Amino acid sequence: MTIRRIAALLLAATFASPVFAAPQAYQFDKAHTNIIFFISHLGFSNMEGEFKKFDGTLNFDPENIAASSVQVSIQVDGVATDVPALDEHLQKAEFFNAAQFPSMDFASTAVTVAGDNRLKVTGNLTLLGVTKPVTMDVILNKAGPHPFSKAPAAGFSATTTIKRSDFGMSAMLGMLGDEVSIRIETEAQVAVAK
Repeated sequence: MTIRRIAALLLAATFASPVFAAPQAYQFDKAHTNIIFFISHLGFSNMEGEFKKFDGTLNFDPENIAASSVQVSIQVDGVATDVPALDEHLQKAEFFNAAQFPSMDFASTAVTVAGDNRLKVTGNLTLLGVTKPVTMDVILNKAGPHPFSKAPAAGFSATTTIKRSDFGMSAMLGMLGDEVSIRIETEAQVAVAK
């Protein structure tokens, strides 16, 4: 091999763009995923609720975080506060209006690294037909082979705060808080062929 050929190969290797594998599709482990919210009740306490019905996709590449993405659709008739009458009330028009808007949806637009095992996930949240940008602070708890299935797996803790009035949900402001804190704990893994 000539010196010119060796030099050309070295130059190409030096300036070549890194090659990343495409993100893999992960399925949410619903048995180990919780979507929880907190809202002030009369200033005395922060009432807790959870959404039990959801689906979505997580495309995750631990080697190229910026290529990752997430999309989640939450069925609002799955709201659960441990008070059945309140759950029913929350589905009425003044709150989630489940009859007209059966789901709220989040789709990421950017995923960035924000420190060791910390991410910022920015996206659009659609609630009551209104779409607003939302940024979640995310901790990557662990990524690696699942001990049982051996499939690639990942676990995340995510938090954000929204103002419900930004989405047109202004019922009982003053008695119920405007700010809603959201916490998501999730595990997901690549589906294993059976």
